[in-house]
Amino acid sequence: MANNSKIISKLKANNDTGFSNKNDTANNRFVNKDGSYNLRKTGLGILSRFSIFQFMLTIPRWKFIGVIILFYAFINLGFTCVYLLVGTDQLQGMISAEPWVKFKEVFFFSTQTFTTVGYGRVNPLGDGINIVASLEALTGLLSLAIATGLIYGRFARPRAYLIFSENALISPFKDITALMFRFVNYKDNHSLTEVEVKVNVGLRVQENGEWVYKYYTLALERDKVESLPMNWTVVHPIDESSLFYGMTHEEMKAADVEIYVLIRGFDDVFSDMVQQRCSYTYHEILFNHKFSRMFKESEDGSTTILELDKLSAHHAV
Repeated sequence: MANNSKIISKLKANNDTGFSNKNDTANNRFVNKDGSYNLRKTGLGILSRFSIFQFMLTIPRWKFIGVIILFYAFINLGFTCVYLLVGTDQLQGMISAEPWVKFKEVFFFSTQTFTTVGYGRVNPLGDGINIVASLEALTGLLSLAIATGLIYGRFARPRAYLIFSENALISPFKDITALMFRFVNYKDNHSLTEVEVKVNVGLRVQENGEWVYKYYTLALERDKVESLPMNWTVVHPIDESSLFYGMTHEEMKAADVEIYVLIRGFDDVFSDMVQQRCSYTYHEILFNHKFSRMFKESEDGSTTILELDKLSAHHAV
């Protein structure tokens, strides 16, 4: 690291990353592969820290559907139990006297009331059961309104549909080497324009006899493109001014190197700016590898085919 220490001493550190420079975070990622920050907050109650709205907007689609189904099932089970406690004798139209069949009839009456469908065969007669049914109908209307808002929010929320290569590579570049990774917009109908990329690196260095983290912005061959119809291979040339100049994989490991990426661009569909983050730690950086080509011409030569499944494909050189 002797040569790198001289280079690092000449470079201006980026003190605006928002990350800590303390060595306590050694061997921990700053940014997860999905772009989220590798951070867990404590010290306040869960109700103070937790946002249901944000949670429902950001969880994966299958979890969102699961939460909706579970909420619908459990709230109707709860009202079913209340109806049974009040007494099914206040429900007109019950057919069976068997406990299990009666429970099913009350449950389905609850779902019909909750959704304000009300088929009419089973209907409430007494004041107690009518009060419960009225409260359930109100709860159903409010729940459906909230669910509708959440569904719209998930569909309308601007997001960048980008995927990144699994690894960053140290590859031949012109007459030197370069650090490379690539990403692509994988949606057919989403077009990004005025796309900018910013790449920072965090690493441990010794300063005044103490190990601290320092952050630097990497110089790129190109940091902006007008549009992103295909993939983009981001290149950081490793010349004599690069802090990676002459650095081995073992030295990267000792320095706990992490490269974190921020992509910003304008999405034509959302008519808004979108962004996405990603990171590569030292064990996700491969030396002497090169990305394989991921596009080709169609058989009739009329169009270009972008093979998204080859985004991370690479070979040794």
